[in-house]
Amino acid sequence: MKKLVLTFLLFASFQTTWSQDTSSFQAGEWLKFKLSYSGWMKAGNATLEISENTYKDKPVYKVVGKGWTTGAVKWFFNVEDHYESHFDKVTGQPYKFVRNINEGGYTKNRIVDFDHVQNKALINDLKEHTNSTVDIEKNIQDLVSAYYYLRNNYNTETIQKGSVVELNIFFDSETFLFKLKYLGRETIQTKFGKIKCIKFRPYVMAGRVFKEEESLTLWVTADKNKVPMKIKADLRVGSLRADLEALKGLKHPFEIQLK
Repeated sequence: MKKLVLTFLLFASFQTTWSQDTSSFQAGEWLKFKLSYSGWMKAGNATLEISENTYKDKPVYKVVGKGWTTGAVKWFFNVEDHYESHFDKVTGQPYKFVRNINEGGYTKNRIVDFDHVQNKALINDLKEHTNSTVDIEKNIQDLVSAYYYLRNNYNTETIQKGSVVELNIFFDSETFLFKLKYLGRETIQTKFGKIKCIKFRPYVMAGRVFKEEESLTLWVTADKNKVPMKIKADLRVGSLRADLEALKGLKHPFEIQLK
């Protein structure tokens, strides 16, 4: 389930360098989401937290994403997921990605180190006790770093309604092309009040989990933070919804409509 939430939080693909003064986030930012199934049953929680760290003497942002089921859902499908991404503070390039999950007995425990000089991903599978190396694309992102990279690089002021943007993401030992369609702007009601949002349609693979290719809808704040406020997914069985429930440490003012 956490994998679904992280998959929602993705955007476009172009190489650039951001300024620390104009970036949309900072160390100390923390977001918490409430997950609900079929519109009424609370399914779990998910959090994303940013801190400063180092990777091989390079200054990086470290983002930790966690997800877990709660209540009745936990009894028949227990989820405990932990993701990490360590990415460059200047370029946004990911250096290290951690995935340690348990989803109803399905487990993975991998550490991926990215070599951007040789364009290789070094995969340490802690569960299977194996190491492997695979080729990667230039300007690759991991599942978590992509969201933060694009918060600083996606120009939401000039994008046209109906435009589709793409990003290469490395996940589960392979690269996949993620596509996202811009649907326009919309003001939505949240627990914080009315929030102006930018609306997107991430493309997913229809099949075992999702009902169809256009099963997801994502709302992101239209302010300088670009924080995800709401996510809806039509599944093959029922639906899943994520709503921002708590936040702290935002770099810019959180804009709430007074009327």
